Amino acid sequence: MNIELVKNIVDYGIIGLLGLMSFLALMFWVERLLFYKGVDVKKFETKEELEIAVTNNINIISTFGSNAPYIGLLGTVIGIIVTFYTMGQSGDLDAKMIMTSLALALKATAMGLVVAIPAIIFYNHLTRKIEVLLARWDIAQKKQNAA
Repeated sequence: MNIELVKNIVDYGIIGLLGLMSFLALMFWVERLLFYKGVDVKKFETKEELEIAVTNNINIISTFGSNAPYIGLLGTVIGIIVTFYTMGQSGDLDAKMIMTSLALALKATAMGLVVAIPAIIFYNHLTRKIEVLLARWDIAQKKQNAA
């Protein structure tokens, strides 16, 4: 087992994946906010058409938010396995190696949380905006039917 390869997988693979997820969550959130600014609910004939339009891409943000901690946890588990494996192979209790490997493992956990927390905030923010847009459609329909 190549320990350096596994460390690189955790450091660049797991952390890199989480960084990509964070970037994409932010981009989808911004894209949705810009889209919502231009939505005219009166242009939609049915509420279902409006709902389809405004809910596009928010499931991606939710998926990132709910899965980022698990990906971070995977990095943590791999990092701890690497630490124990290295300790077992060398038979040496080098404090520097142990602390470095455990720090790498904890970095993966922290990054998972750094991705998940904002992604869930973004998702909840967009969900509220969707509720408002759907309510505005209902109000516009009532006004149209009353006229």
